[in-house]
Amino acid sequence: MQEEVNLFETSSLKGQVEKVTYIDEQSGYVVAILNCGPPLGMVTVVGNLLTLSPGELLEMVGRWERHPKYGRQFRVISHKRLHPTTKKAIEKYLGSGLIKGIGPQMAQRIVEQFGERTLEIIEKDIEKLTQVEGIGPKRIEMIKRAWDEQREIRDLMLFLQDYDLPPSLAPKIFKAYGNSSIAVIKQNPFKLVDQVYGIGFKTADTIAKNLGFERDSPLRVEAGIRHILQIMAEDGHLFCPYEELLSKSIGLLNVDKATIGERVARLVQSGQLVMEEAKGLGVRAVFLPRFYLHETGIFRHLSRIINGHNPLKAIDLAGAIAWAEQQMGFCLAKEQLRAIEMAFHHKVVIITGGPGTGKTTIIDAIVRIARKTGASVALAAPTGRASKRMEEATGIEAKTIHRLLDYQPQRGGFQRDEHSPIDAQIIIIDEVSMLDASLAHHLLRAVPTEARLVLVGDKDQLPPVGPGNVLSDLLSSGKLPVVALRNIFRQAARSLIVTNAHRINTGKMPIIDSRVHSPPADYYFIEQTRPQEALRIIIELVTARIPKRFHLDPTTQIQLICPMHKGILGTQNMNKVLQKVLNPREVSGGPSLKGLKKGDRVMQTHNNYEKGVFNGDIGYVRAVDGEGGEILVEFDGRTIPYGIYELEELSLAYAITVHKSQGSEYPAVILPITDEHYIMLQRNLLYTAVTRAKKLLVIVGSKRALRIAVNNQKATHRYTLLAQRLKGLL
Repeated sequence: MQEEVNLFETSSLKGQVEKVTYIDEQSGYVVAILNCGPPLGMVTVVGNLLTLSPGELLEMVGRWERHPKYGRQFRVISHKRLHPTTKKAIEKYLGSGLIKGIGPQMAQRIVEQFGERTLEIIEKDIEKLTQVEGIGPKRIEMIKRAWDEQREIRDLMLFLQDYDLPPSLAPKIFKAYGNSSIAVIKQNPFKLVDQVYGIGFKTADTIAKNLGFERDSPLRVEAGIRHILQIMAEDGHLFCPYEELLSKSIGLLNVDKATIGERVARLVQSGQLVMEEAKGLGVRAVFLPRFYLHETGIFRHLSRIINGHNPLKAIDLAGAIAWAEQQMGFCLAKEQLRAIEMAFHHKVVIITGGPGTGKTTIIDAIVRIARKTGASVALAAPTGRASKRMEEATGIEAKTIHRLLDYQPQRGGFQRDEHSPIDAQIIIIDEVSMLDASLAHHLLRAVPTEARLVLVGDKDQLPPVGPGNVLSDLLSSGKLPVVALRNIFRQAARSLIVTNAHRINTGKMPIIDSRVHSPPADYYFIEQTRPQEALRIIIELVTARIPKRFHLDPTTQIQLICPMHKGILGTQNMNKVLQKVLNPREVSGGPSLKGLKKGDRVMQTHNNYEKGVFNGDIGYVRAVDGEGGEILVEFDGRTIPYGIYELEELSLAYAITVHKSQGSEYPAVILPITDEHYIMLQRNLLYTAVTRAKKLLVIVGSKRALRIAVNNQKATHRYTLLAQRLKGLL
């Protein structure tokens, strides 16, 4: 019989961790089951417990409480960790995945050999582990490194805890600064903002405040100014007007305008910021240096290419086009002929158009003519999926832009530039709407002066995820030749996906009742205003109805695209739900591996140049190594390892946002769109989502939400000066 406890009174508790059932990696909040022995037995404890592993022994002070759903639990106020002392506890502790190189089976063998002295042996005489079968010098080195690192990270976690900061920051900080982490933080916590991914100004400011930094400290004010410019960049802007920067800085830092103006001037003088008079806009533009470099570099290299010599020999273009038509087996439309002619008459040309307007056919024809006349061609797109589509259409190799530019992190980044340009006379880039300022700059640097450049894209897609709005700026400058494709070809016009995309783009409601078009082969609208019921329908569509009727694999060919992260129909909830139904196998890595399982579809959430994996790339978990503390993810045939502290770069991708879907196509797309998404409902967002579907689109939601999206054409303004530079206004 369990002992009665007094609820709400502070008391102490001691127990051994049996199981960690929940971890919030950002806050450090943990739910765990502890074996507290008789008379209490198994007890649920909750609270900020840093990293916690099965087998650990805890001494805690806290309060008993009764949760309305989960019953009695112990809320921890403070705690102290003790190394486990029994053989069973030590084995559980070592086999938890905490120490790389030791999994459950190896932990059992080590404890069988050394018994209750196991942890002492690892700490003081680790070479003795060679007495255990399967442990050699390499594994000992791995275990020692992991053991020492864990000790240092624990110390750093305790330091952070003293300042009420989440323990999840510790591994990131330790990776950047190692044993010097605490010293670096004490000297200048604002360094973390620029040098540790995932740590923002507010976190560093909290540390600084607790360390006694003054509100008007130069380090704080300058970090705050840079932080505002970085936040602006995350919203797509390349610069911030000076007066707006002052206003935002006052709001963030709570210091006077004069102090901020002084620090901006010092940052400009020291080269940490760039200020430029934007005469066309009547403002002073303040840039972070890298964004100024990207924008001015785009302008400079475009000018170089446009004005460069063209060594291609003159060809009978009319005859060449006729030959290409014969090869392809059909005649090209007037718009397509004009696009091809301009591609061979101008150094740089832009071709824009929506789905079904023949962009891919134009690319194919240009490639055929170029190769027939002996010109070398390079094809590329921002994403792997988009480059594969180019390859399938043309029959020649197409690369991602990163591959085209020979990106090698070990050698400092892109190997192709103006000194080592792309080896091609005609360069065709698809999905140009996705190009942010950084990638566009690196691309244009590497285009030979003598080459022709063909930029293909859909101007009505969402702007790029990164800062800048390159395609829009190029078009609005009026300085480059443009072919706008408007004619929808007969075969594409039979597709309700294409029809509805163009209806949405012109401000018309998509067809609601697909039964009026027979057969309704590629588009359905299922009306459901209640999010919970829409969720049930989506699960049924993914697991049964679509696979059965259209013979599509739910794990690789059906993509749920959501307008938002939050809510019942947001990506966060939908990923949890779909993981359960599509990949129900047991989690083998425990909470420390984020609950990822073999077979899970995952997405890289930011650029990792060392691994050569980029924001938006989708892969599949091929192995979960609890013993080695890592998972293996396959991206387009490349298998990439991720350690425990790198897993924050990955998220489940059964459901993704519309922004993350840019540049990709999927055999089947399910799009939930209800009133709970109202703050994100815009025409270009709906249009982008619809055009991701290749064979089947199913919209589940309300007519009202669709109408809101179609009618909301508010374009998101981005602070850029590229169009003004091209117009010669700067």
